[in-house]
Amino acid sequence: MSQNEKQAGVKEEKEGKRPKAVALLSGGLDSNLAIRMMLDQGVDVEAVAIKTPFCDFDCGKGCGHRVKEVADELGVKLKTVYFGEEYLRMLKNPRHGYGSGMNPCIDCRQMMYGAAKEHMEKTGADFIITGEVLFQRPMSQNNRALHIIESETGLEGKVLRPLSAKHLPPTDAERDGLIKRENMGDIRGRSRKGQLALARRFGVHEPPNAAGGCLLTDPAFSKRVEDLMAHVKDIPSINDIELLKVGRHFRLSKEAKLVVGRNKDENEIVRALAEDGKDAVLEAKDHVGPTCILRGTYDDGAIAKAASIVLRYSDAPKDARSEVTVTANGASKSIEAEPADSSWVDSLRI
Repeated sequence: MSQNEKQAGVKEEKEGKRPKAVALLSGGLDSNLAIRMMLDQGVDVEAVAIKTPFCDFDCGKGCGHRVKEVADELGVKLKTVYFGEEYLRMLKNPRHGYGSGMNPCIDCRQMMYGAAKEHMEKTGADFIITGEVLFQRPMSQNNRALHIIESETGLEGKVLRPLSAKHLPPTDAERDGLIKRENMGDIRGRSRKGQLALARRFGVHEPPNAAGGCLLTDPAFSKRVEDLMAHVKDIPSINDIELLKVGRHFRLSKEAKLVVGRNKDENEIVRALAEDGKDAVLEAKDHVGPTCILRGTYDDGAIAKAASIVLRYSDAPKDARSEVTVTANGASKSIEAEPADSSWVDSLRI
């Protein structure tokens, strides 16, 4: 049977059946528009949203926290997939390395594609759609990276990127006549002019700004992740990751780290994340100041260092000794310390 006959057979088999796709939905403008373009062509769309320890719908950073709202607005079913321990294992040693920070973009996208593929097979969908734009992101949205991701997830020809489709090879959905290639987009690069024009066409009022991105692309946050990965025997816990998101962090030794809350809200989070039998919680006894966690293996010397840093960030007088309350293993005690010198504190900061 010739290739043309095969394609004709596929097309005949599809006749009378509405094409179905699984979309990777982030909640940002690009994936929103990609889905609208498919709905406009009569494609039945279900969405998969990915949560990781570094990009949560409820974190308020980027666009992920809008994903449920966007799915409802588009009228598409939404499945949420959470990557926890498996994501941290990948992050420890990503096969394709990191980007500018601790962002393992190619390996991360492969995990997302894998989740979309599983849902595609489960629901009998024909293909996957994403809001990726060619050359928008340097590590994961170039021709080479896109080919690697598709090839290694067994999805060659099955991933349609409507916004940039005219700059990419035809997919199975296009060759089989499920969608019209001439109606696809030709957007590329980092400019958002093309997306904003599409948003106006689809009546998207007040389109969101460009997403803030994954926390792993943030230079300061990446340093904390790198430090944590270098000082854990296996992989960090989810609690460890949540603690990275708040406070000031100080490496006191290979075994011990101090986290210092920066305001009332962070103090409450720090206290909530403290683990019995694992952490010491320190606070200035008689002065307003931060709530702090000393995590790891620590001795009296490390506690003394931590106490001096606690006083450095409190309202305690900087020219006198003050008391610090130390709570660990269900017991509390008070120790005296002098506020630490600022230059020494800065040298320990992660």
